[in-house]
Amino acid sequence: MKQLSQLLRSIETLEVKGEINRTVSDVVSDSRKAGRDNLFVAVKGVTVDGHRFIADVQQRGVAAVVCEDYPEVIDENVTYVKVANSAEALGFLASEWYDNPSQQLHLVGVTGTNGKTTTATLIYEMARLMGHKAGLLSTVCNYVDTVAVPATQTTPDQLTINRLLRQMVDAGCSYAAMEVSSHAADQHRIAGLHFEGGVFSNLTRDHLDYHGTFDAYLKAKKAFFDMLPSSAFALTNLDDKVGEVMQQNTKAAKKTYSLRTRADFMAQPIESRLDGTLIAFNGCEIETLFTGRFNVYNLLAVYATSILLGWDKEAVEVNMSRLVPVAGRFQAFHSPRGYAAIVDYAHTPDAVVNVLSTVRDVIGNNGKIITVVGAGGNRDKGKRPIMAREAAMRSDRVILTSDNPRDEEPEAILADMEAGLDAEGRERTLCIVDRKEAIRTAAMLAQRGDVIVIAGKGHEDYQEIKGVKHHFDDREVVKEIFESQSK
Repeated sequence: MKQLSQLLRSIETLEVKGEINRTVSDVVSDSRKAGRDNLFVAVKGVTVDGHRFIADVQQRGVAAVVCEDYPEVIDENVTYVKVANSAEALGFLASEWYDNPSQQLHLVGVTGTNGKTTTATLIYEMARLMGHKAGLLSTVCNYVDTVAVPATQTTPDQLTINRLLRQMVDAGCSYAAMEVSSHAADQHRIAGLHFEGGVFSNLTRDHLDYHGTFDAYLKAKKAFFDMLPSSAFALTNLDDKVGEVMQQNTKAAKKTYSLRTRADFMAQPIESRLDGTLIAFNGCEIETLFTGRFNVYNLLAVYATSILLGWDKEAVEVNMSRLVPVAGRFQAFHSPRGYAAIVDYAHTPDAVVNVLSTVRDVIGNNGKIITVVGAGGNRDKGKRPIMAREAAMRSDRVILTSDNPRDEEPEAILADMEAGLDAEGRERTLCIVDRKEAIRTAAMLAQRGDVIVIAGKGHEDYQEIKGVKHHFDDREVVKEIFESQSK
């Protein structure tokens, strides 16, 4: 229970109609969850406008409504609070409702197209290796200290974020890492949060189905750095063409990392294998369990963040070698027949390039690369032919298959991908709609020394088809195939 007057102190109001000295029993933005004496925040969402349900929540006995537009019918028993942006107000109200948990944590946000999950997860793991209790908000799974909380989206809604952060504080956590998606920044889901630091990985084509243009996508990412306070740090990848752009308007301390040019934090891969890489971090050589240049960037971001958080440098260097790869991120499996399979979440053209280039760098000309790849339905169609083309350019054989077709026909998605191939690429490409059969086919084609790359789903354990999620896990399929080979 909190007083409405206390909650309203956290936001900028345009106008208030009604009594503010009244008790609020809960804060909700889902009208279906609204109850007596609740504060309902009417948010104009992407597909649903919460203002449409104000009449419904009034009948449920809510105490107050925060809105951008007043309803046609005013209930004298309800207090109405008009604001410029309800979604932004919800962030501050959620934070105040849960007693501002982000201010009681060293919270680090990670944004970018690729690498968010790995970097955020490894910051969380590093905090624990350094002896701290920590929390994580990520695509794969949320963690309150060591307790796993299933994740439904990269960055949850404002109320869920603050509820989880409050649980972290109550569990004794002093650090937290979270992925900050472009959707979350654009929809003000991180409004009201206090960040100790922000990390930028890179920016390549993705989510243009939502943002419309690359410039709008960039601005959504940049908005996160624009909101950082002067007490925070803004750590960006200097090797990305927009790395410096991210820092243009931030009040935070500007820090950089790079593999190619002079920066505050630098790294250089020395020796790479499928099961690890020897890397020099600011001159200190450390053996890691990660493979690929893209992972060197991720690890460097973790190393830099650790130092910027004030952790002991020597202890950080020791613990860098103890970090383990995130599930479904360049996860290697070895066949008893002498070839390997790599399962990776790569679902953008740039990510596909990174994974395939890494495999080629490691195996050279000593084996073939067989790539199994698809593209999600109801998402950016423009990247489909690009992904297929990049896969064909860097593979000896390609199998186009289903990812999460959602409401689209899988055959139509594969046709969009195939359109990106030239005649030579088509000759080396198969189209197999059934993903399990596609992986089995790749295994039949593979010989000793070859590498199968299964891209797009990574940690996901489902396929979404016509609104229904069916259990499916690339890793389980690979293990099943390899186990049958050992009999």
